[in-house]
Amino acid sequence: MHRDDEEVSPVIATVLLLAITVLLSSMVFVMMASTLDNVEKADPKASVSVRTLSNGYHVITITSIDQSLDPAKVKWTIVNQTGQSEVMKTGFVDDTDVYGTVGSNVSFHDRDAGWSMTKGDYFVINCQTMNCNEGYHYFQVVDTGTNTLLAKINLPALES
Repeated sequence: MHRDDEEVSPVIATVLLLAITVLLSSMVFVMMASTLDNVEKADPKASVSVRTLSNGYHVITITSIDQSLDPAKVKWTIVNQTGQSEVMKTGFVDDTDVYGTVGSNVSFHDRDAGWSMTKGDYFVINCQTMNCNEGYHYFQVVDTGTNTLLAKINLPALES
């Protein structure tokens, strides 16, 4: 029997191929994992419109927003601009007396019922009760997750 000492046995060749494959796939994973860790989400951007109703209410509608937001992280504020900009009322969208309520001074209505703030959702403010119907107040919405001012809009005076 003639034996060739220069050949590699099939078992050793298979083990070497598997080792090289594992090594290469590990290197690719390490290179790609570092790029995935650095992905940052851009700050949200939104625009709103305000409509004054004859019954003393203001309706503030989200006309555009580039990402849906968690209501627990969205803060709203009504500020009196006369004098030293006094905060009249503030809260979060998910507050039990705000989210989906009817008849409260400030309410938020989630049109798609997705427990998120998206385009088409709206706030209803009872300015007749809260005395914010003279045109000296503004309403602002802040995403507290990124500390970004989403909207700041003047509440127009109600015509008598």
